[in-house]
Amino acid sequence: MDLVFVGIDPETTGGGSPTVWVSDDADLILQGEEADALLKARIGKTEWVPGHDTGIPGHETVNRIPARMVPILREACDVAERRAGLR
Repeated sequence: MDLVFVGIDPETTGGGSPTVWVSDDADLILQGEEADALLKARIGKTEWVPGHDTGIPGHETVNRIPARMVPILREACDVAERRAGLR
């Protein structure tokens, strides 16, 4: 898989750092802090879309990405659109 590095948390000091990439098939790849149990429970028990299953499937996870990374996420969306041929 070919990844394009888009950005890292600008306030990172080492160790684990929220990071954003775009894959060769234009998916966003996000590394971030895993959500705590309380947030996962709230997300998992809420029916966000009527008729859609609740819960977080075992093959999925919930990450927190700091708001200060919004510009990096916007850039990643632009890269993904270009890779997908959407613009």
